[in-house]
Amino acid sequence: MPEAGIGQPDGRYGLQDQVTPIGREAAHFHDYWLVTLCVVMSIFVLILLGYAMFKFRRGANPVASRNSHNTVLEVVWTLVPVLVLVAIAIPSIKLLSHQYSPPKADLTIKVIGNQWYWTYSYPDNGGFEIVSNMLKERKDVKPGERFRTTADGPPLLAVDERIVIPVNKVVKFIITSNDVIHSFAVPAFWTKMDAVPGRVNETWVKVDRPGVYFGQCSELCGARHGFMPIAVEVVSDADYAKWIAAKGGTLPGAKPATGPDATAVSPLSPGGNPAAAPPVTTAAAPASPASVPVATSTKS
Repeated sequence: MPEAGIGQPDGRYGLQDQVTPIGREAAHFHDYWLVTLCVVMSIFVLILLGYAMFKFRRGANPVASRNSHNTVLEVVWTLVPVLVLVAIAIPSIKLLSHQYSPPKADLTIKVIGNQWYWTYSYPDNGGFEIVSNMLKERKDVKPGERFRTTADGPPLLAVDERIVIPVNKVVKFIITSNDVIHSFAVPAFWTKMDAVPGRVNETWVKVDRPGVYFGQCSELCGARHGFMPIAVEVVSDADYAKWIAAKGGTLPGAKPATGPDATAVSPLSPGGNPAAAPPVTTAAAPASPASVPVATSTKS
């Protein structure tokens, strides 16, 4: 079940709590280096402005100076910005190197953006596919249809099918699109990668904290761009194996499940109302555009 303040917006001004090594490195760089540098530079410039306003005011200098050059000052104001950029560039390049030098993947998931829903495929687990649509509110569905509950997540972020990944495993996402440019973004993972038609992009995560984490399409992709949420559930290895079996998939080296257990409903399914349990199939039909509630949504 989603946890308040973890993996979802909670009104804070800063970044979400990071649950990946890359995310923590990036957050530390932002919070303790960039912000500190910005504060120091702002105070320094403010002091210079105050000094110039007082020192060179008209009352203290009735006759204007005829000086037009100062070699020392010109060297300083050229050299200092260069040093500032170097101070930013070194940790930035280190972070980019870590981000784009992924370790060997334990699991690969294919992510496909569509107008306006996501499709996820698990090629390492038998190739089954799930389709993820935003869950509507109770007032927006017909009797007997599934609607969003607290167990599913916040409004406009809860989905009927979550990505499920194991904790402490390197997960590689290969990302593309079937129509226009989308963007696969999960803030708590420090992950944002464009889904481009005809092109495959790649990113990776290693989440060290079980839980449910939410994101959204972060590229303007059409009229219902605001109704394309992402939900990732991070579970133990045992629970991941159960979920894979419930979806009819297989673990590497394992034989396909047979018998009643092969079609059991996943214990990880969010609930809260009788119609809330997602069907155990290899793919769910995407919601038609007309079925998505007409509402306004803003996100960056």
